[in-house]
Amino acid sequence: MADQKLSAEDVNRLLADPSGLARAETADKLSRQFGELELTEAERQLAVDIFRIMVRDAEVRVREALATNLKENPLVPNDVAMSLARDVSSVAMPILEFSTVLTNEDLIEIVRSQDPDKQKAVARRKEVDAKVANELVERGDADVAATLAANQGADLTENAMLRMVDRFGDVEGVQDPLANRARLPVTVAERLVTRVSETLRQHILENHELPADLAADLVLHSRERATISLSTESNEDEVERLVRQMQEHGRLTPSIVLRAVCMGDIKFFEYALAVRTGIPIVNARELIHDNGDLGLKGIYGKAGLPQAFYPAIRAAVDVAGETDYDGEENDRERYSRRMIERVLTQYGDLGVDFESADLEYLLAKMNTLPPTLHAEG
Repeated sequence: MADQKLSAEDVNRLLADPSGLARAETADKLSRQFGELELTEAERQLAVDIFRIMVRDAEVRVREALATNLKENPLVPNDVAMSLARDVSSVAMPILEFSTVLTNEDLIEIVRSQDPDKQKAVARRKEVDAKVANELVERGDADVAATLAANQGADLTENAMLRMVDRFGDVEGVQDPLANRARLPVTVAERLVTRVSETLRQHILENHELPADLAADLVLHSRERATISLSTESNEDEVERLVRQMQEHGRLTPSIVLRAVCMGDIKFFEYALAVRTGIPIVNARELIHDNGDLGLKGIYGKAGLPQAFYPAIRAAVDVAGETDYDGEENDRERYSRRMIERVLTQYGDLGVDFESADLEYLLAKMNTLPPTLHAEG
């Protein structure tokens, strides 16, 4: 019997058999044969009619046999696939993960109404449409999000990834696959860095005897360094979105603006001043790179940045106009060192004594300068 095609008589006899095992064997054989091209249209229609009976069979293994053998068959009617998809997990998951019969609307309905195991099966699909992915991010738990983030075939929009970070950014199981996406928008990376740094700060406070302000400073410096590293590898549109996001969330601080320009990230600096002043980037660049001092001083003042930082900004912009990266190994570090040396020289001319060329030391010292210090000194 196992090597013969099932006839209508065979099927009727087996369906009448009260044995669950016999019905499961029937389901297994019939659903496997359904993929064979030599079935006539009449035979195929008969099989479909039997499937519609079997999806209501009380024996789970009957329905499991159907799902296992029909999961990748494109000829399965949608109503049969959906009946299996709504079934218990052992029946539903093969269909949810593999069936191309299910539409995006079907999958969204499943995500909205079914349990996390079924949501994870949807998240594992070879391709996950953006609309389906959005529903998974919004309605799934951390395990669902981690599964989706690890699926390179999932169409995760920038907004979906930002929402994922908002919901699960402090969960390591989500952080790792999200950070390892083939393409991670800089806004998502910055938001993820922020969430990770907050978790780190809490860990430091709970496990080490450090003052809260010192722990906050350590984490902030680490976060700012990471953010500037992200920015330097991004295009214009990405940097603008990054800067606007940081401004919206109160993270476009004077220290990160200064850090950017001291590390040679002039693009970030330009967008930071444009966003803080509300003027177009073209106008901001014209003012920043004005041959005189009035343009930069004017936009800097309008941006509301500390006057004590202005000599450093002036010196850094001058160096940026005179110096390019040399293209050799560690060129960014050498560029930044030259930038800081010029800044230190500028402050030395103003009577402020800095003993170290380290950027963290420089930033820490500058945060203690009196606000009345101006470049005219």
